[in-house]
Amino acid sequence: MTMSQENGKPGMPEPTVVSPQAWEAARAQLLVKEKAHTRARDALAAERRRMPWMAVEGAYAFEGPAGKLSLPELFDGRRQLIVYRAFYEPGVSGWPDHGCRGCSMVADQVAHLAHLNARDTTLVFVSRAPQPDIARLKARMGWEMPWFTLTDGFDADFGVGEWHGTNVFLRDGERVFRTYFINSRGDEQMGSTWNYLDITPLGRQEVWEDSPAGYPQTAAYQWWNWHDSYGANAG
Repeated sequence: MTMSQENGKPGMPEPTVVSPQAWEAARAQLLVKEKAHTRARDALAAERRRMPWMAVEGAYAFEGPAGKLSLPELFDGRRQLIVYRAFYEPGVSGWPDHGCRGCSMVADQVAHLAHLNARDTTLVFVSRAPQPDIARLKARMGWEMPWFTLTDGFDADFGVGEWHGTNVFLRDGERVFRTYFINSRGDEQMGSTWNYLDITPLGRQEVWEDSPAGYPQTAAYQWWNWHDSYGANAG
């Protein structure tokens, strides 16, 4: 059997309808698996924080609204950098009015950047589109993330020459290291502050996390704030 049609749409399969007590029992049964999934996700993030790092040897240049910047300069004074390679450029369907629809879906989900910044983390997007086109698209869509133009082989060198992907870097003085990379289905979960922090080498930096000794950590909730109430480093 199917449920009745609504607004001309085909009816859905008839659901199993139960009492409140049976519904709570079914939810409790599923919750066991959901909690196991959460613990497994936390363990995976802990393992990710122990990944080896790859030194970035080459020099890369990006074009921004104020001119050219190096890869270390993209960190904007912070220790961690997340770089999403978005396909908005000649050759992409819809150019120049639209970017890749998948990349645009990612952009639409990005949380307020002040929360990442408060964890010493910068998020940027990069594409091959010229800056005037990027500025026009951002204005139309209300996107506020820093978005730079690729000028060299950065995309090919870091696995995003032909497909979207998210690279994570850490800066130690003048040295830059690649610490993680995620693409394909992994990218679709990006956007949340928590998911971004979970792919960084320092993680959420909260005391409950399983992190190597010496990693910065504070109590959960303690650092959380309204996005307009963080310190200068979150700007």
